Amino acid sequence: MKKHIKSNVHWVGKVDWELRKFHGDEYSTHNGSSYNSYLIQEEKNVLIDTVWAPFAAEFVDNLASEIELDKIDYIVINHGEVDHSGALPALMERIPDTPIYCSANAVKSLKGQYHGDWNFNVVKTGDKLDIGNGKELVFVEMAMLHWPDSMATYMTKDNILFSNDAFGQHYASEELFNDLVDKSELFKEAMKYYANILTPFSRVLTKKLDEIIALGLPIDIIATSHGVVWRDNPMQIIEKYSQWADNYKENQITIIYDTMWGGTKRLAERIAEGIGLADPDVVVKVYNIPKSDENDIITEVFKSKTIVMGSPTVNNSILHSVAGLAHIMKQMKFKDKKAASFGCHGWSGESTKVINTLLEDAGFKLIAEGFKNHWNADGARQLEAVEFGKMIAGA
Repeated sequence: MKKHIKSNVHWVGKVDWELRKFHGDEYSTHNGSSYNSYLIQEEKNVLIDTVWAPFAAEFVDNLASEIELDKIDYIVINHGEVDHSGALPALMERIPDTPIYCSANAVKSLKGQYHGDWNFNVVKTGDKLDIGNGKELVFVEMAMLHWPDSMATYMTKDNILFSNDAFGQHYASEELFNDLVDKSELFKEAMKYYANILTPFSRVLTKKLDEIIALGLPIDIIATSHGVVWRDNPMQIIEKYSQWADNYKENQITIIYDTMWGGTKRLAERIAEGIGLADPDVVVKVYNIPKSDENDIITEVFKSKTIVMGSPTVNNSILHSVAGLAHIMKQMKFKDKKAASFGCHGWSGESTKVINTLLEDAGFKLIAEGFKNHWNADGARQLEAVEFGKMIAGA
């Protein structure tokens, strides 16, 4: 069922309530998601994006109930990833000659995935498409936000920015607009989305935001590819993105670790105690990696000014859960954050050295060499772990 956005623009996408993993198993979606497609019905009828392939037949049937498919004049594909373009092959079987407007890289992406010899029309930033009634679509390339083929589409007069993956959230809701949903849930999911998907491209994003602002286009609505549509003060999410892209951190220290027999866990608790004693104002959070959601942990790392990472020594190295999270942190390209390491060992004791190397490789500035403990910490060593926490708080 279509939902009205503004004037002759309607949402014709799909809400996916059951989705719990995205990008394979790389991204957790505790609150589901949506695949947002939009139908513009001016003198020319335009479809903006489609939905994920598992919902292709449903999408095409629903779309056909709203408009005769051969009356669609143009299709705009802002991004070739399958959650946006997955229903395109099924749709093109019905209307094979319909012009598709997309970036040059999107042609490569769509041909590479679907092998369709369709009527592609390549556009770049500033190109326009007349859709009648004095309205135009203006295209803005958004390369690396978050694929090389990404772009956004702006609709004049109605002042709608179809923003693709930027400004979205993996968030399922029957309420289409930002002013109708729980604000704390919305911004929690928006931050998680940014932290886990867009953080590596923060410098690109900053330049692109400046470019969009320089175009002088009034924006009344930001119609995203996932989650809710921003109609109430849409600039608020642009302002948030500007903050998040600027080496974002809060007054928070996050401790992340794995443990084999509880020794490293006890160190984590004592270090957290020391941080809290030294700085009652700092937010301290502690996560056992395999018992937590990795994307939620990455969001907390994104918020943190400092992280403390721990592992016991195993096979002259560290537990694979810790190494895996360090790899994700490197992918995120965090900037201007500090870190320290800790861990228990029975024999060789390399864990802190290994963690330090991984943290530096991921762009963190080390506070100290780390806190190593031989076997389980006795009372005196636990007090030293508390002091180590105090040192971290003051660093």
